[in-house]
Amino acid sequence: MFKIGYRTLKTAIGTTIAISIAKLIGLDSFASAGILTILCIKVTRKKSLQSSWERFVACVVGILFSFIFFEGIGYHPLIIGLLLLLFIPTVVAIKAKDGIVTSTVIILHIFSAGNVTLALIVNELGIIIIGIGVALLVNLYMPSVDKQLKAYQQEIETMFGNILNEMVHYLRTGESIWDGREITAIEDLLKKAKRIANRDVENSLIREETLYYTYFEMREKQFEILQRMLPTITSITQSVEQREMVADFIMEVSQSIHPGNTADVFLKKLEVMRKEFREMALPDTREEFETRAALLQFIKEMEEYLIIKRLFKGLPT
Repeated sequence: MFKIGYRTLKTAIGTTIAISIAKLIGLDSFASAGILTILCIKVTRKKSLQSSWERFVACVVGILFSFIFFEGIGYHPLIIGLLLLLFIPTVVAIKAKDGIVTSTVIILHIFSAGNVTLALIVNELGIIIIGIGVALLVNLYMPSVDKQLKAYQQEIETMFGNILNEMVHYLRTGESIWDGREITAIEDLLKKAKRIANRDVENSLIREETLYYTYFEMREKQFEILQRMLPTITSITQSVEQREMVADFIMEVSQSIHPGNTADVFLKKLEVMRKEFREMALPDTREEFETRAALLQFIKEMEEYLIIKRLFKGLPT
């Protein structure tokens, strides 16, 4: 389906404004301001600011090189080649490589003019400032991604609950018809969610991270533990009293998956259950010993799962 994205819309509006301003104040080659605007509108504010800065620096350096080479040696196509041989490595060295193309356009403007004058330099600087300035102003608007991140958060939490419920079902019945689709789905969702959360960080010029990005990182670590838990649970084949106790505990955890923080409550319950295990009679058979050892291993993994959640301060509700 045909769709116009917000970045496309901003590019169209910004280009029109830049060209109109450059033409209105009488700049030569005014269309170049539009080209600069197109190149400087990026996915995020930080990328746009970085690109704009690199292009500005490269263009100023390009004007300086043009004056030295064209006025010092001559206006000949061979001189352009010589200039670029030295100019490009210089721009790369000062970490402004994004500006190579746009600064080359400025260099060619000066070459076409045939001599470097103050009016020409002012004209080129005007094109640069208008093109970059309009791009930065237009790119100040970024649509909120909170709604999308909230949807990912809820979907991931639902799938976490599904996995834990499958563990409960297996412990209580010894049967499982689970197809494991949540494993692949959660991996995919976490990648998408972190990518969007990272974009949200880059749209802020002062924050290094957001709560959502930290949240998805926390869930990613928990997900790794959930994957380790699964083979531990499926290795429990013998019916023992502790098996039902663990199932009840998992059920409680599965019903309390949310962005807030109640990990301390469950860590205390886990410790109580661990003490109850110690006070129970020792296993009579090797099979019972292995089953109880697997349950204790699960408790250890669940403790780590909950500690990771405890370290997260929670999302605002």
